[in-house]
Amino acid sequence: MSIKSLLMPAITARLLSRDRLLARRVRAERRRRAHGEPHRLHYFHQVDDPYSALLAQVLPRLLARYDLLLEAHVVPAPADDAAPERAKLVAYSRKDAQLLARHWQLDFTDSGTQPSVDACMQARRQLVAACAAGRFADVAASVSQQLWDPATAPQVQPPLLADLPATDRHIADSQALRRRLGHYLGATLFYAGEWYWGVDRLHHLETRLQQLGAQRDGAGNPMFPPPAELQQPRRAPDAPVIDFYVSLRSPYSAIVTPRVFALAAMTGATVRLRPVLPMVMRGLAVPQSKRMYITQDAAREAFVHNIPFGRLNDPLGRPTERGLALLALAERQGRGQALLLSFMQGVWSEGIDAGSDRGLRRIAERAGLSWDDTCLALDDESWRQDAETNRAAMFALGLWGVPSFQVRNLAVWGQDRLWAVQQALLQPG
Repeated sequence: MSIKSLLMPAITARLLSRDRLLARRVRAERRRRAHGEPHRLHYFHQVDDPYSALLAQVLPRLLARYDLLLEAHVVPAPADDAAPERAKLVAYSRKDAQLLARHWQLDFTDSGTQPSVDACMQARRQLVAACAAGRFADVAASVSQQLWDPATAPQVQPPLLADLPATDRHIADSQALRRRLGHYLGATLFYAGEWYWGVDRLHHLETRLQQLGAQRDGAGNPMFPPPAELQQPRRAPDAPVIDFYVSLRSPYSAIVTPRVFALAAMTGATVRLRPVLPMVMRGLAVPQSKRMYITQDAAREAFVHNIPFGRLNDPLGRPTERGLALLALAERQGRGQALLLSFMQGVWSEGIDAGSDRGLRRIAERAGLSWDDTCLALDDESWRQDAETNRAAMFALGLWGVPSFQVRNLAVWGQDRLWAVQQALLQPG
């Protein structure tokens, strides 16, 4: 066991603890009050990002509910290292935004194509001018509608346009600010040291603002609360199968694993495990800002869903390879779910080093596997071809990241799309 493996669980447990997060929020609020500053909310908008189009619709409602000073910034698309498989990302974003829009009664329709380069530049110039005039929230939704669905967009007076040099300066400055504050995506909100992505994470921000007493009269529950997950059995018709694309190194996979198994038990569905190698182990770089945000966001989401998380021991490399070999053994013995649960709990909430024999034995025996069988399984590398087969199948669905799910005619990405999986399960086949 390395020094890193020994120290990491204690360090991450502290860095990702709920108490530490709440303490940071308290300190931020004290500084705000001491300097007499408003509740300042930064919003980073990417014109050709469907999630930004959704959030633009929500901003006026958010500002009406809370005492906020909005500072809007128009930003470019994320860099290549933060957006692997960009073509799949772009196409899926449109599809997913349409799914979200229908669920939350917003407006977005996937036309199957991105707006033209010229149309995007026009929208950027309009929104940069709106930022300069302090009117971003007033016009962003209509500009987005004109960009994404011009046939249904209302006719408005010709808007102000920032000139090209001013637009370029604004975007460069906004990109630099986003990078300095520690993020890489559009459709992101930054408030007092903490990031919130899209409508999916808006409930975290609203809860925080309400705790600070920043709500205006009439503000009630969050506009987009976490969708409710089944608490009582409800049998799905036709005994469906959930294909669960999962990575042992994915924090989002870790926090959804017990929930997808619980959903299957509630509905009578079968979970088919489709493990894949982590992106980094497939040669794809992940920038530090992305790693940090994902881990911190996973901790917030784990708290909402009451999933233990945060005392972690990064399973990059050998621990993941050993875990995948062991998962293949467990599947053959009908213990795949038990092993995956044991591994995720061990690595992501107990700080177990799966690269050590001591740690792996604990994970294996808790799942009902013998240590003798485990040792033999570690010499079998047939899991490598299985992982590649699963990756190819996932890519064929238009997906590239984990956790991802396929059930019936639905293919979705993300632990925060389990509600869509649930809906698909309960529909007639």
